[in-house]
Amino acid sequence: MSSSLIATPKFTRNQRIRFAGSLGRIKSYQAGSNTWTYVVEMEMEQNPDFDRVGNEASILLDEADINGY
Repeated sequence: MSSSLIATPKFTRNQRIRFAGSLGRIKSYQAGSNTWTYVVEMEMEQNPDFDRVGNEASILLDEADINGY
């Protein structure tokens, strides 16, 4: 049996981040398959690049999809 370890998460809770089309804040994260998956709460913007249902939205992003702020 072999075990694989992934690096520590690159981003932390409540850290402000950028991703394609918007800004957000990390709400939580968990280890996935060779990466970290983050729950990101999108910030309110005047004109986001895409439609959303309500005033606030949370999305799941892999670490590779996030840029630091």
